[in-house]
Amino acid sequence: MIILGIDPGLRVTGFGVIMKAGSALSYVSSGCVKSTTGELPERIKTIFAGVNEVIARFSPGEVAVEKVFVNVNPQSTLLLGQARGAAISAAVSRDLPVAEYTALQVKQAVVGKGHAKKDQVQEMVKRLLKLPGLPGPDAADALACAICHAHAGQMGAMSTRGYRVRGGRLVK
Repeated sequence: MIILGIDPGLRVTGFGVIMKAGSALSYVSSGCVKSTTGELPERIKTIFAGVNEVIARFSPGEVAVEKVFVNVNPQSTLLLGQARGAAISAAVSRDLPVAEYTALQVKQAVVGKGHAKKDQVQEMVKRLLKLPGLPGPDAADALACAICHAHAGQMGAMSTRGYRVRGGRLVK
């Protein structure tokens, strides 16, 4: 199973592609779709096209996207939501299932605590995927989202054996 993780952003949308074989995860690719110039419609088009290109190149079976958090500036939240919508639209236009995770869930799955810092996420992504160096922050967040999704599938299988997920943790 190939999983595409997406960390949406209006200027920089991170992507991370991993392969899951049983419980083993391996790195495939990561990078960023940059849409730093132009009016909003042009930027949305760039994100949509960039994510479509990644999907065409790596043929993921599933997509995991980080949910938008509400921040202090409502305008920034709305703009981020539009970038996220462009990325999700690219995935669903190719009939791919899309799972959504909060930043708290992603950090919990990768680092073990929901309020981890960006550098902690980068370090754990490096370790979990046996990378030679730290991935960039946007790519690391996208890879972390893909890892979270891979782990969520394992937790889902365990839930049928008397376990369930509560607060990002597996409990009996």
